[in-house]
Amino acid sequence: MNRARILLADDHPHLLEAATTLLTPYFDVTGAVRDGGALVSEALRLKPDVIVVDITMPVLSGIDAVRKLREMGSTARSVFLTIHAEEEFMAACKAEGALGYVLKTKMKTQLIPAIWAALAGEHSM
Repeated sequence: MNRARILLADDHPHLLEAATTLLTPYFDVTGAVRDGGALVSEALRLKPDVIVVDITMPVLSGIDAVRKLREMGSTARSVFLTIHAEEEFMAACKAEGALGYVLKTKMKTQLIPAIWAALAGEHSM
């Protein structure tokens, strides 16, 4: 059975490293990018099953990058991993089709279940 392919997007290298370490036993982490522009190009190139994306990034925000990918026909599901706990951020992510929303402080316990839910087409927001 093929493992789900995950693309990570966050502008903090230590977070990318921690997420890669957390996810690698369960998923195929195909790449990690540090800005929204790179996210768009790598998502189109790698065609991941799920994109784990931060909201606040250089070039394009995670929300704008996910919107652009959706407009370009990407079928990758998105799970936001962020520090933003405010409802308006969650609503904006959901409006762009996000299936998951995990606070970085809860990454170790909530990210893997959120990815599994996204793969099943279920919301975990």
